[in-house]
Amino acid sequence: MALNVFDHDEYRPPVWKSYLYQLQQEAPHPRRLTCTCEVETRPKYYGREYHGMISREEADQSLSQAEGSYLIRESQRQPGTYTLALRFGNQTRNFRLYHDGKHFVGEKRFESIHDLVTDGLITLYIETKAAEYIAKMTINPIYEHVGYTTLNQEPTLKKLLPQSPEAPDGPVPVKEDSNAEERLTSLVRRATLRESDLAPKYEKIHNFKVHTFRGPHWCEYCANFMWGLIAQGVKCADCGLNVHKQCSKVVPNDCQPDLRHVKKVYSCDLTTLVKAHNTKRPMVVDMCIQEIEARGLQSEGLYRISGFSELIEDVKLHFDRDGEKADISSNAYEDLNIITGALKLYFRELPIPLITYDAYPHFVETG
Repeated sequence: MALNVFDHDEYRPPVWKSYLYQLQQEAPHPRRLTCTCEVETRPKYYGREYHGMISREEADQSLSQAEGSYLIRESQRQPGTYTLALRFGNQTRNFRLYHDGKHFVGEKRFESIHDLVTDGLITLYIETKAAEYIAKMTINPIYEHVGYTTLNQEPTLKKLLPQSPEAPDGPVPVKEDSNAEERLTSLVRRATLRESDLAPKYEKIHNFKVHTFRGPHWCEYCANFMWGLIAQGVKCADCGLNVHKQCSKVVPNDCQPDLRHVKKVYSCDLTTLVKAHNTKRPMVVDMCIQEIEARGLQSEGLYRISGFSELIEDVKLHFDRDGEKADISSNAYEDLNIITGALKLYFRELPIPLITYDAYPHFVETG
């Protein structure tokens, strides 16, 4: 049953929590400490922040004047390795610095040292000031109050977008002339409809990938700000849910794939496909079997004789591109073995087979 979005007992716009955003605004700004002389051994990917082979004590003395100041030095103990010396919390912190085309000290990779230091200062400041808050921010998630479904049609909720223009209490405002679908955040999409009682009840875990959000972004699980310059959190590649990395560990297995994120039919997880299309079986299976039963039940070697591989790939391309609108009729493919081949190919390319890896040993034992 569809949720009446104007029933205030059922739906309340999310309240975005701005505390971590405010802390990010307060974080120390990076201050590059430049070397006054030219260092011949300076690697080409470092600038004047490189001071050559100086000791920890010399770096500490140079950086002691300003919070957020930084320099790069070559290690005296291990020549050829480099250290980022950064002033934070009235002490100098040293980090082993790496470069593989981008700069990094941990998982995140940056185009410039300045961006790396900026992100590092934000992270250090927030995790120092709000360690207890961060540890508890998943206790009362907004996710449980708003609910979770996917809205695949666009029309109803332009007025219910979270408001956030002036103060940092919500997502970044969107321009009036942008696409209507883009004006609906994934949280609002999920809040507008409840899953139909007639829909198949398949459990599906979220397909989270590390993601860089452009502009301020808020976690759709705990409603807290996602801090940092890059890789601030993770995004579900199937439904678009945006959450902190730590929040992703407690999000329920209730992914509702969105057709705007599911770009293909073949090589797509079976549960993802049926939930995205709201069907009991993948549409490619129903369409192929319907075609086979309509014109092939008297054929010999129906699933044994192979069709031309080029034409089977052509059927796959049409399903990936057109979905349930793909034409697999006799007008398009006279040889029915092409359709049976396309069906077999679909099952072969499933990333998780019909008899799952976990179930396979038990299946063998029963034999």
